[in-house]
Amino acid sequence: MESLTIVNIAELVVVPQGPVPGRSMGQFQRIADAAVIIELTRENPSVSPLGKGGGRIAEGGRGRIAWFGRRRDCPSRSGPTLDAGGGCVLPGLVDCHTHTVFAGTRENEFVRRIEGKTYEQIAREGGGIRVTVDAVRAASVEGLVELALPRLQRMLEHGVTTVEIKSGYGLSVEHELKMLEAIRRLQGLQPIELVPTYLGAHTTPGEFDDRPDAYLDSILADDVLGRIRDERLAEFCDVFCETTAFTVEQSRRVLTSCARYGLGSKIHADQLNQIGASRLAGEIGAVSADHLEKIDDAGIAALKAGGCIPVLLPGCAFFLGVPQAPARKLLEANLPVALATDFNPGSSMIESLPLVLSIACTQMRMTPTEAVVAATTNAAAALRRADRIGAMAVGMQADLIVLDVPTLDRWLYEPGRNCVRTVIKEGKLAVQRKVGSRI
Repeated sequence: MESLTIVNIAELVVVPQGPVPGRSMGQFQRIADAAVIIELTRENPSVSPLGKGGGRIAEGGRGRIAWFGRRRDCPSRSGPTLDAGGGCVLPGLVDCHTHTVFAGTRENEFVRRIEGKTYEQIAREGGGIRVTVDAVRAASVEGLVELALPRLQRMLEHGVTTVEIKSGYGLSVEHELKMLEAIRRLQGLQPIELVPTYLGAHTTPGEFDDRPDAYLDSILADDVLGRIRDERLAEFCDVFCETTAFTVEQSRRVLTSCARYGLGSKIHADQLNQIGASRLAGEIGAVSADHLEKIDDAGIAALKAGGCIPVLLPGCAFFLGVPQAPARKLLEANLPVALATDFNPGSSMIESLPLVLSIACTQMRMTPTEAVVAATTNAAAALRRADRIGAMAVGMQADLIVLDVPTLDRWLYEPGRNCVRTVIKEGKLAVQRKVGSRI
């Protein structure tokens, strides 16, 4: 067994294993002048140079956190070292709500919203999701993969090591399965761990206008859900519960049908209107309820009772120019808040999770500490992975990022600049950027 020691860490961010409840999200240890030891479990490891600071890192295999603490207390280990260069080290980011696989763009809608149209008005006039559906239906699996690969690379370069990706732009059995197949192929072409979600119930396609239940019959058929289960095409299902999409009862049907085939439940809830979606999430014990810009007290109580993770998407409200979800109210209710980009071509064309964290700090009044917990261990919990990723704990998977700034606070204080120097995925070097001197 080979080890890698990371040294010269100005600040080590010790995110605890989650989910972490809201009132505790701002409380964890930061260790100055720290070190981390990663154990690399593979046969015949190979090594490659890292550049500044010397040392080498094993390529391939799996890595686990074996030790962390003050550098002066670091046990002696043979093996390569990585010089953090006086930067901050923290767990890799987890983007737990994205639509990264898509084709086409919708900048014309971006301009229309600036001119005064709302997201709902554009959708009712034939824009919105259906525009992307046309582009996705015209694309091949290979074309979707080719479009998504550079997006994932940029996300990786910003410190994201796990990404959930939803279907939802095919809106037919054929094209929804095509999207899920594209996600599966992407997993083998790049280092980010991908988590596929079946979002066939994103909205009703044009050919089923005024017949939403007939559309649900098609995408919830036993042979469709059985194939998704048997071929392991998705881990979760999702539904857009909204006045422009599906009612509470239709959404209940989607989630309960998919649950019978082993898919965990997620729900786009309370984004544009309050129709009871968050209450449904709590009632059925959904893994997460996402958006929540319009959540009310009854919805908050339901999420607590149902053990649901609230996933907030501040980049979406920022992009649409609408009020943010009440993050502080959810934190004070002691809910384990998570954050994600909602990266998609219509309402959040934002790939950078660090930028979203800065938006959460400035517009939702979340502290940098709370924001990082929300995008690591709590986001991992929203994907049922908190036992393995998202925390700085012995035995956890070694998904780590090294910043070119000395503190967590400094990182989120500088939105718009990529401060990520190094990304380590499962103990393997995934990104190593050359950076200039810091201020």
